[in-house]
Amino acid sequence: MYSSVAHLARANPFNAPHLQLVHDGLAGPRSDPAGPPGPPRRSRNLAAAAVEEYSCEYGSAKFYALCGFGGVLSCGLTHTAVVPLDLVKCRMQVDPQKYKGIFNGFSVTLKEDGVRGLAKGWAPTFIGYSLQGLCKFGFYEVFKVLYSNMLGEENAYLWRTSLYLAASASAEFFADIALAPMEAAKVRIQTQPGYANTLRDAAPKMYKEEGLKAFYKGVAPLWMRQIPYTMMKFACFERTVEALYKFVVPKPRSECSKPEQLVVTFVAGYIAGVFCAIVSHPADSVVSVLNKEKGSSASQVLKRLGFRGVWKGLFARIIMIGTLTALQWFIYDSVKVYFRLPRPPPPEMPESLKKKLGYTQ
Repeated sequence: MYSSVAHLARANPFNAPHLQLVHDGLAGPRSDPAGPPGPPRRSRNLAAAAVEEYSCEYGSAKFYALCGFGGVLSCGLTHTAVVPLDLVKCRMQVDPQKYKGIFNGFSVTLKEDGVRGLAKGWAPTFIGYSLQGLCKFGFYEVFKVLYSNMLGEENAYLWRTSLYLAASASAEFFADIALAPMEAAKVRIQTQPGYANTLRDAAPKMYKEEGLKAFYKGVAPLWMRQIPYTMMKFACFERTVEALYKFVVPKPRSECSKPEQLVVTFVAGYIAGVFCAIVSHPADSVVSVLNKEKGSSASQVLKRLGFRGVWKGLFARIIMIGTLTALQWFIYDSVKVYFRLPRPPPPEMPESLKKKLGYTQ
């Protein structure tokens, strides 16, 4: 048990390339080439994967479009499904005196607004996060291919964690611009009693009061919240999948059935989601308060909330984001399976790099 934990710790997403090579046993030439051969490395049966028929080529326009569609479903559906939890979380952040905890928050909301009150903000949530998912997942695939080509095969393998971080940050920058207007309307509906009950009421009212600024004044805090969140979400997921197949799953990915692969996807997604929630929660608190109040800046809200204030609602957000992230990756990967999109296995060291390091002759 302890050795497995040690293996997983050494395989964390932020290992430097040299340390990762040492861990893989590939840091340099073998000192005794004539000695007994080591244990055979697990083959991922790439030949079998090549035989599988795909509906399009990896990196093609159709591939990116269907990845974007998968993002629409994964983000739009999941965020809409947890609107009640999100509503209570936002109210805890902006009015902690009234909504003292997650269960108390549900109780107060049900007493004041009834069951229908728990669905407030579902329309801007569905529209906003569908647009965000389109950009987040679609552009992630675009930037991952783009940056991989810029780095070259060997560097893309050595610096793959940095590649995941850069590609996801680039994608989320554009995703938040798409999300910001609907996020602003959602928070107004959920946290300002009597302001508006629907998106159709809230949007014109916001524009009349503050113009376009009302919809985009929260974009900078969104970047603060979502970019670290997404960087953790994608990098941690990619490296967790790699570690699960290496240390936990008893057979190579190519020998796993599609349902078994989706189970690994779900587990890796949940692990990534917990870290995502913790990393992004302070900025999430600022966004909630900022969109409720007029005339406040992000720095003013942060100063007023203080250290303890920005962590209000963390437990609710861990439950929400952990479940969301796991379901998002599960839905996204299921879309790839359904449309027969290329799903490359966890990365392996290129043959050219193995030769340079003396691992092969």
